[in-house]
Amino acid sequence: MAKKVLKGKQDVNIKNKRAQHDYEFVDTYTAGIVLTGTEIKSIRAGKASLVDTFCYINNGEMWVKNMYVALYDQGSYNNHVERRERKLLLNKKEIHNLREDTKSPGFTIVPVRLFINEKGLAKMVIALARGKKEFDKRQSLKEREDKREMDRAMKH
Repeated sequence: MAKKVLKGKQDVNIKNKRAQHDYEFVDTYTAGIVLTGTEIKSIRAGKASLVDTFCYINNGEMWVKNMYVALYDQGSYNNHVERRERKLLLNKKEIHNLREDTKSPGFTIVPVRLFINEKGLAKMVIALARGKKEFDKRQSLKEREDKREMDRAMKH
């Protein structure tokens, strides 16, 4: 049986850089997303953003709020709402674990990355995260600068 090769689908990799700056990731999960037809077409074109997004649990279901997916150019009247709440697909055990972990103060669930897998499906990496203090943010910036300087010194 011939395997269908998806061309250019795997290069969609939308990251939430702000989350890496503001939070320390404790645990990560990969979840599917419930999307409409025009939403997946916009994501495959790379027209989405995870800025200011967050996840929450409601009635045993995981939802992502404030995720931006641009309107699809050829969408006409079938087009979607740009910033609607979208359901994330995790199993019950994972949702239960996340609900228990977020009950402790300082923990939240943040989207980290949006990508298209090898089957052509949109997936989101979410993380159980603890907020960083201002000192921690400065420390991680300093470590990144030091690493960059060391890499430059090695090249010359």
